[in-house]
Amino acid sequence: MALSQPATFNEAWPDERVFAYLQQQPPTGVNADFHVLYTAYKHMRPHDFERLLQRFVADGRDVNATDSQGHTLAQVIAAYPLHQAEFTALLQRFAA
Repeated sequence: MALSQPATFNEAWPDERVFAYLQQQPPTGVNADFHVLYTAYKHMRPHDFERLLQRFVADGRDVNATDSQGHTLAQVIAAYPLHQAEFTALLQRFAA
């Protein structure tokens, strides 16, 4: 039987881990900025996502990037109640 990595919760994410998401490569036909935002949203807590957004915007990237159906990340996550308000508020703040 293979050993599995123990689950860890509420660990501090160093900058290197947060900002590594900025290097995510999208699948063919997917907007690179949307891919980074969506992937980060799926894996980060709101305060880590905020740190990512600070660098994302400073790098001149598009917070309002869309998926292949024309939806922004804010529109996509509106369907998910867990942390939806926190993430949406962050996206709106950095989109301004």
